[in-house]
Amino acid sequence: MAAVYYRRPTPYAARFRQLPPQQRDFCVAEARHGLGGVLNHLHGATYVNHPAAVTRADFKPAQLARFSELGLTIPPTLVTNDVERVRKFAAEHEHIIYKPFRGLPAGEDGHAGAIWAQRVNPDDFDDSLAVTAHLFQAEIPKTGDVRVSAVGTKVFAQRIAAPDGALDWRRGDWDDLIHAPITVPPLIEAALHSYLASFGLVFGCFDFALTGDGDAPEHWTAIECNPNGQWGWLPDAPAITEAFADILSRKEAADHDDARRP
Repeated sequence: MAAVYYRRPTPYAARFRQLPPQQRDFCVAEARHGLGGVLNHLHGATYVNHPAAVTRADFKPAQLARFSELGLTIPPTLVTNDVERVRKFAAEHEHIIYKPFRGLPAGEDGHAGAIWAQRVNPDDFDDSLAVTAHLFQAEIPKTGDVRVSAVGTKVFAQRIAAPDGALDWRRGDWDDLIHAPITVPPLIEAALHSYLASFGLVFGCFDFALTGDGDAPEHWTAIECNPNGQWGWLPDAPAITEAFADILSRKEAADHDDARRP
């Protein structure tokens, strides 16, 4: 096998949900170690992205730490389950937002929901916050949002605006979003490629908040990188598709090697 495109496969457990618990757990483990063991170790194959790399890169705290190490601006961030620490954090910033680490699991009806990034009032917090970890950030006074799809050596960037000016553009009707191409500053682009390489990724969808016109690197605040991000809804989806095809057919690697030959 020459290439593998790995993107959000159906969980093993979904196929065996009708079985009694012990049988279900056994079948899930066997499928994960059997089929998964084969698919995770195809020697010489090009992965976009390798499952292990996706797992490594899927933790928001690790993402933010790596962004900072690469010199990118990130929002002031607090991960905690301590209500007093949140209140102190809120007192240091004009507004704070909450966002989940992961998407909302599917309900009993099988439909997945969502919890969007939202402004929160620390006066509403109580001791129930201690149940689990939470992610809080200082709200960025942004002028817009940018989605950067990095595929191999290529980047595709779209500035995104929601007509209602929503804090999180994902919560509305995506057909109403306003898109405009934007140029990624060279320093930002170089950092994105370094980020992907550090996690062993070939592809990633990066989200940024802009605090200016976007011409200067300091106007770009790194929010997150989804190693399994969606891109088919973007205006430049045809070009992104071609970039994926070039990698999976190994055309990009061949072109790169040809360019290096004297």
